[in-house]
Amino acid sequence: MAKGGVAEQVKTELLPYLQENGYELFRVEFKKEGKDWFLRIFIEYPWEEGGEKPPYIGTEDCEKVSRFLSERLDELDLIEQNYYLEVSSPGLDRPLLTERDYLRFAGEDIEVKLYEPMNGKKALAGRLLGLEEGKVLLDTGAGKGPLEIPREKVSKAKLTVVF
Repeated sequence: MAKGGVAEQVKTELLPYLQENGYELFRVEFKKEGKDWFLRIFIEYPWEEGGEKPPYIGTEDCEKVSRFLSERLDELDLIEQNYYLEVSSPGLDRPLLTERDYLRFAGEDIEVKLYEPMNGKKALAGRLLGLEEGKVLLDTGAGKGPLEIPREKVSKAKLTVVF
């Protein structure tokens, strides 16, 4: 089976279980690294726009989903080759991929990489103020008001890990 097909089939099998158990799917990856194949599942708690930020996913959550998925995949025998199954949260430095992510994490510190320089910089950091009309609003602390970054110019955005 094509690797894109595996990820889609796993997603189809997993989504109802996640919804029934109070989780949301962030991403599914099935890829080869060196000689080994990895099936990686990233889960998180659901968030409703305007609602409180949910807690982070814990080890118990990952174990629960991993047990279910491992048994289900053994039953279905979808994946021909040997692989490692990993279930985790998107992490503290979680990437922001969707419009919803930019709304969900408003108020958090983020790092943004751009396809081309803006104000002479291809990498920016600051407090995410939100997303309006397709523009990421970023307070860089420069005291000039929010920087408006067209979302199509963002190559990568992720939460900043602050200790």
